[in-house]
Amino acid sequence: MDEKQEIQSLRRELEQANYEYYVLDNPSMSDYDFDHKLRRLEELEAAHPELVTPDSPTQRVGGKVADGFQEVRHRIPLESLQDVFSVEELEEFDQRMQEALPEGVEYDVEPKVDGLSVALEYENGLFVRGATRGDGQVGEDVTENLRTIPSIPLRLPEALPALIVRGEVFMPKKVFRALNARREEAEKSLFANPRNAAAGSLRQLDPKIAAKRQLDILIFNMQLCEGREFQSHTETLDYLKRLKFKVIPYTLCTRQEEVEKRIAAINEGREEFSFDIDGAVIKVNDLAGRRSFGSTAKFPRWACAYKYPPEVKPTVVEDIVIQVGRTGVLTPKAVVKPVRLSGTTVTNATLHNQDFISEKDIRIGDTVLIRKAGEIIPEILEVERSKRPEGTVPYQIPAICPVCGGPTQRDPDGAAIRCVSESCPAQKARFLTHFVSRDAMDIDGLGTAIVEQLIDEGMVGDPADLYHLTAEQLEPLERMGPQSAKNLVNAIAASKDNDLWRLLFALGIRQVGAKAARVLSQKFGSLQGIQSASLEELTAVPDIGEITAGNIKSWFERPINQKLVSELEAAGLNTRCLTKVEDRRFAGKTIVVTGTLEQMSRQEATETIEQMGGKAAGSVSKKTSFVVAGPGAGSKLKKAQELGIPVLSEAEFLEMLQN
Repeated sequence: MDEKQEIQSLRRELEQANYEYYVLDNPSMSDYDFDHKLRRLEELEAAHPELVTPDSPTQRVGGKVADGFQEVRHRIPLESLQDVFSVEELEEFDQRMQEALPEGVEYDVEPKVDGLSVALEYENGLFVRGATRGDGQVGEDVTENLRTIPSIPLRLPEALPALIVRGEVFMPKKVFRALNARREEAEKSLFANPRNAAAGSLRQLDPKIAAKRQLDILIFNMQLCEGREFQSHTETLDYLKRLKFKVIPYTLCTRQEEVEKRIAAINEGREEFSFDIDGAVIKVNDLAGRRSFGSTAKFPRWACAYKYPPEVKPTVVEDIVIQVGRTGVLTPKAVVKPVRLSGTTVTNATLHNQDFISEKDIRIGDTVLIRKAGEIIPEILEVERSKRPEGTVPYQIPAICPVCGGPTQRDPDGAAIRCVSESCPAQKARFLTHFVSRDAMDIDGLGTAIVEQLIDEGMVGDPADLYHLTAEQLEPLERMGPQSAKNLVNAIAASKDNDLWRLLFALGIRQVGAKAARVLSQKFGSLQGIQSASLEELTAVPDIGEITAGNIKSWFERPINQKLVSELEAAGLNTRCLTKVEDRRFAGKTIVVTGTLEQMSRQEATETIEQMGGKAAGSVSKKTSFVVAGPGAGSKLKKAQELGIPVLSEAEFLEMLQN
């Protein structure tokens, strides 16, 4: 076949593979084959740019960075739902429906996804626009970010003149847990819940960042359809399934008792869903009946949302244990008497740090009230002091490391308490895992499990040892065979040629993230240049404050680290900057910083924006590209929200800088 035919064939294959994987959860194509076919398609489209179309699988990721989100007025308003909180209120809703439709009412009951509502627009079968709900009348154009969600079809099997569907974008619970685990490992602030993570991801100005978050969507309503007519809501959902949309699971009920049972069943089985829920939605199924009911100024009269109350239960703190992180931070965790909460058995809860423990006065033996924050993360709300046993004492994080027995000290600039021993084995495993991670040396196939095996077998003590491993040594490891061992050795060898910034980030120097590593690499040109730089020279670099500069100097002054650098150089790792590209990602953008930032000062944020070509403004206007808002943000945040200007948290802003 000629190359045009090959392009069309590859597109069909990849579209079908995406549908099977992300919608049906029944893949027939291996990841290896998918990646190779996608690469071939990219090569063909590069050779024939005139054949590139918006619905090509290659166009899902890689849209241009937005200056800000444009407003979109919805053709059909995206209404919110009236909440009900009890069986009595639900019965009142049913009574109103029965009175208006005496011939009988059929209800559709669906889980209420806790995500971000969007409208997807199609013209002649092609996805042309996607927008957030906003105020229901006007939302934000997030088309490029929505393109990155694989379960959204870019071309429909039927070319309807116009189709608008409504869905809920969410972050799968397993993705959320993995994301927070990575952020915890990197000692970044955690997302509170999947909804916040999804909302922050969908409103990223760079679609490539959104793509990394692995968002998903469930379609729950047909807003507009030109070219077809339907009698019921479930008929529209079944039709949308045939168009290859990922549709919300639903149950038809003909009696109020069935509705109540289904609502209870959804709550009982909420952990079985891949997505977080905060209730159940009850809708009249008959579309003609819906039209007769109409809507109030705020809500449709034919639907309601049954909201589940947050589940809070008492339990007992049986112990407090300490985990040691990559940089030595001691993180306390409460071991609690097992308690069933939101469908799962909870046995522990995070305690964050000593300040959190002291503020709530949490002690071993205390009865505490516990819930799941965002239905995911167990957290202690309060102590029931009336039930406190005699003899309990305030808890203090130990002065010595529980893993190695080395000394600990509190950071002068924060709440963290960390082990300062250079030989702590807990830090060793986490350090090595960080060193090989995707954002650092990016050694494919070298995950946490294999790292721990290498340490346990005495094959690796520090990162330099990785570069002396052979395939023969690796083959006996669990889940490792001849080919896997060979591939891993090749991946390790390939990492020697990485740019300097990756190596610098991989070294795990406190407060030197990927962005700072890039800046330092470009400024000094070599690892030797960074190592020999004075404090004054380091602090003169944009984004490098006095504390970070001090951390860099201290790290390179330690003999154990000097030895590691020498061994890495001897192993053949590149220690020079390979790119001299000036980062001007904020050129032409106007950015406002407001509130209190925790990871950097507002002055540092302002300097970073200006160094990257942006204008750091003191007030919000229609010309503002986005606002970075920390705790305590006031009038500037309110005005940004009123004007529909994107608002980023400090965590989202820092993540943007690191990509």
